[in-house]
Amino acid sequence: MSGAGAPATGSEGSGPGFLAVDSGGSGLRAVVGVPGRAPSGPRESREPVRTGARGIDPGHLLEQLLPMARALIAEYGLDGVATVVVGAAGLATLGDALRAELPGALTRELGVRTVALAADAVTAYVGALGPRPGAVVAAGTGLIAIGTDLTGWRRADGWGHLLGDCGGGAWIGRAGLEAALRAFDGRDGGSAALRAAAEERFGPLPGLPGLLYPRTDRPAVLASFAPLVADRAAHDPVAAGILRAAARHMAESAAAVCPTAGEPRVALTGGLFQLGDPLLVPLAEELTGLLPRARQVPAEGDPLCGAVRVASDLVIGRLTLPGDERMFSVVHTKGD
Repeated sequence: MSGAGAPATGSEGSGPGFLAVDSGGSGLRAVVGVPGRAPSGPRESREPVRTGARGIDPGHLLEQLLPMARALIAEYGLDGVATVVVGAAGLATLGDALRAELPGALTRELGVRTVALAADAVTAYVGALGPRPGAVVAAGTGLIAIGTDLTGWRRADGWGHLLGDCGGGAWIGRAGLEAALRAFDGRDGGSAALRAAAEERFGPLPGLPGLLYPRTDRPAVLASFAPLVADRAAHDPVAAGILRAAARHMAESAAAVCPTAGEPRVALTGGLFQLGDPLLVPLAEELTGLLPRARQVPAEGDPLCGAVRVASDLVIGRLTLPGDERMFSVVHTKGD
């Protein structure tokens, strides 16, 4: 499944319905469906769910999700939904309030009987590989690797742009800007090509700290320079070296979480891989070197596809994914 699906046609309302949700850094998307049929087209909000002192804000998520869900249920021709799967960015570290409040709220508002809460890395994994042993590297502005042997989950990195996310978009952009500033200073390791690209993108380099440091969206600003690093890689050895180092970091994270038995699959998902061959070629080489038994495969779908897959398997009683206190849990609620 390469997408969340097209609007369903034919007989409506057959079988138990589900609601699948992807809540990430760029907003919230949701679809409804029944097992064995294409899910609805997605509805979406481009407003990310807020986080605060309690972590992910359940009220803000529900404020966006409930109108979407009711509209989707009506459009798809369902009487309701019995199962909800929510894949949420930050669930592992910021999800206590969501775990405490969301299942009960969805039961009260939608009559739901089963709620699965998953870290978005888990739904990214299922979207990319399905319920199979392996590892997935999810890379955009940040980076996280997740793996499973179907008895438990392992994760590596995902620690944010100050402490980790090594090889992600912000990491590549920061390394490229460092090389630009080295060239400006006349230090070793500088790149004239990246200096020119940085000046074109940000203006005179002495002003770069003032442009960058006060921003609350620093990771996204850093990541915006990653495509320029990739563009220069074919002719600039410093840019090529940055992407090779990023590939090595990604492969190391994949190796840290990949099952050691059998021939596990490894897939890549996320917008960073649109950088293309300057990143993908060295990454394939690094993965082969560190994971010679693993089979590198294309991702089947995105995190919303993963939420749909989990929901379908829950409805038909075929869920084989391992539970995890913080990364993946299923709650069976009591309806009225």
